[in-house]
Amino acid sequence: MTDGTLCQSDLGRLVVRCPDQAGIIAAVSGFLFEHGANIVHSDQHSTDPTGGRFFLRIEFALANLEAKLPALRRHFAEVAAIYRMDARFSATPERRRVAIFVSREDHCLIELLWRHGAGEIPAELVCVIGNHPELAGVVSPWSIPFHHVPIDPATKARAEARQEELLAAYRVELVVLARYMQVLSPQFVAAWHGRAINIHHSFLPAFAGARPFHQASVRGVKLIGATAHYVTGELDAGPIIDQDVHRVDHRHDVADLRRISRQIERTVLARAVTWHLEDRVLIDGNRTIVFS
Repeated sequence: MTDGTLCQSDLGRLVVRCPDQAGIIAAVSGFLFEHGANIVHSDQHSTDPTGGRFFLRIEFALANLEAKLPALRRHFAEVAAIYRMDARFSATPERRRVAIFVSREDHCLIELLWRHGAGEIPAELVCVIGNHPELAGVVSPWSIPFHHVPIDPATKARAEARQEELLAAYRVELVVLARYMQVLSPQFVAAWHGRAINIHHSFLPAFAGARPFHQASVRGVKLIGATAHYVTGELDAGPIIDQDVHRVDHRHDVADLRRISRQIERTVLARAVTWHLEDRVLIDGNRTIVFS
């Protein structure tokens, strides 16, 4: 640039996780200052200042950032080693590659497709993989590849191997389960730890099993909602990224509960995916630190 102003490509992020101790903020801010960066936003959290974990997310501006990122990463390794940091630099315009897994329900998929098309999700949506073929027509107008990978108990291992082949071929960095009604194998879950996001209605585990909306209607629930979380080996129990609820009453029948739940699910999932892609979510054991 010739006028001295910064553009979007000059905005970067630094995310840090490390044992809490004195001097972290000074070391990080001093490093950025020494390398000509200007901090424009900063969030931090300590789980326990007397021996807990420290989490930090910084947005900064630095002219010609893309060319300087390799050197920043290399030189910051010295600071990271001193404070035992897990640190990640990225450029704000960086668009990670995302795959969506689906079954037959389309509401979460449609929300993600629309937001991606509107530029609201900072990612490259590279493919949709479904264990049923019905949603191929939903994906087709968006010019995104749809792959049908059927699954049954006898072919589950072979199907997951095919999914992994596709994810590798598309260089996928995040998997989003948009009402994907299959339990992932422990091997798949381990391979995608912290990189697979799921959505479920908040009736679980109170109304687990078949016909949860009927169960909820019979019990006269007053709140329904949805939870977006990272996928772990414990079904629907991974670190929570986002949740939302809606108040209902005796006037709402089963169809109403299902409709309202779908509205919440698609919003919560899209929000969780966006926060993950913006490096706002840091995993701390079985919970998350979310700088929303």
